[in-house]
Amino acid sequence: MSTFAIHPENPQPRLIRQVCDRLQEGAVIAVPTDACYALACLPGDKTGADRIRRIREVDETHHLTLLCRDLSELGVYAKVDNSAFRLMKNRTPGPYTFILPATREVPRRLQHPRRRTIGLRVPDSPIVSALLAELGTPLMSATLQLPGDETPLTEVWEIEERLAHAVDAILDGGAGTLEATTVLDLTGDGVEVVRQGLGDVAFLEE
Repeated sequence: MSTFAIHPENPQPRLIRQVCDRLQEGAVIAVPTDACYALACLPGDKTGADRIRRIREVDETHHLTLLCRDLSELGVYAKVDNSAFRLMKNRTPGPYTFILPATREVPRRLQHPRRRTIGLRVPDSPIVSALLAELGTPLMSATLQLPGDETPLTEVWEIEERLAHAVDAILDGGAGTLEATTVLDLTGDGVEVVRQGLGDVAFLEE
């Protein structure tokens, strides 16, 4: 396991390339976002997805989330109508995860097995943006919250202590927040708040 000290505002390109090389080799990483830390791997990495689910102790009904650079990628992975797109455009980048109907481009193992939905998110994070730009593909992710914990892991030393055996790399961008993203389900007629997290939802009442 390696820890990379990444500058939170100006990520070092050399280190970003090294992390991306590890991801291409099948690594599972812990990465800081604009909310809490997340576990991540490449979308096509079935073993990586299985490892993330084992770490979290969740089954295939737990949504894994695709981290995207911007909304231009959304149409590839999700079916988005005009109202959903307008809402997402106003809230991205930011600490929101959107549940949307998945397109056929999304591997079945990344979708909810019954609903055929996918979680998508555009983080406001220079580190994540640098990784996605270098990779040229989204990352598959899940909140770094361990079974039995009330909050996500936020301190790098604790992530190292508790997950050194389970992840291949940790990107140290400083302490994260204790809150996960706000999850908004856009698959129905309205907007359902599945989880209230860091993202404000007062705009839904306007």
